[in-house]
Amino acid sequence: MTTLNLPAPERRVLLQRRIRLLVAATITYNVVEAAVAITAGTAASSAALIGFGLDSIVEVASAAAVAWQFSAADHEGREKTALRVIAISFFALAAYVTFDAVRALLGAGEAEHSTPGLTLAALSLVIMPFLSYAQRRAGRELGSASAVADSKQTLLCTYLSGVLLVGLALNSLFGWSWADPIAALVIAAVAVKEGREAWRGDACCAPTGEAGQSATASGKDRADGCCQADAPTTVSIDTVVRRHDDRPDA
Repeated sequence: MTTLNLPAPERRVLLQRRIRLLVAATITYNVVEAAVAITAGTAASSAALIGFGLDSIVEVASAAAVAWQFSAADHEGREKTALRVIAISFFALAAYVTFDAVRALLGAGEAEHSTPGLTLAALSLVIMPFLSYAQRRAGRELGSASAVADSKQTLLCTYLSGVLLVGLALNSLFGWSWADPIAALVIAAVAVKEGREAWRGDACCAPTGEAGQSATASGKDRADGCCQADAPTTVSIDTVVRRHDDRPDA
């Protein structure tokens, strides 16, 4: 049996507006991040920096899919398409990171020290976790799988920021050019996993409600609060919302 604790209609409107603002902030930051990373990476012949900039472009595509979804009154109707776009962006990111990491391991080019790159990586390591957490929290309460999936894309950018920072620092200090591509391959594997979950729609299965209660009675919650793929089937969010709003005492 499934137990849902839906937020009130006014709360849903507030959450939708919050997600739109967070997505807009994510898009704006990633556009700036991409421009700085690609410019600095080209100047320093750094494949890692250029790859990080291209990742930012993938981030923009993912966030834009969520922005498109929430631009409609019936945002649940666009959920599946938004999830497909997010999943494809994960796969594209994984493919590029893997290709770039293999090239680096094979000795394709020697990156130079980049102060702008180190600064950008450190700044992203601070900003991205905040954006990811805020969007994931709002998405879980609203029951939006696409918003939660996009927050994971932003969180992945945080991991890449850490990889980039460590890689650039080790290269600058010790000349360890192999550290960055090895870590990047781990990130690529995570991206594939998240992409598969987004494609299946496993990012979040039901709203948690304003108080944060679990949306299912199975007890098999993920570490991030979302449901397992094998959790009991839930009623669609759109259907439950309509039933909730049609109740005489709603």
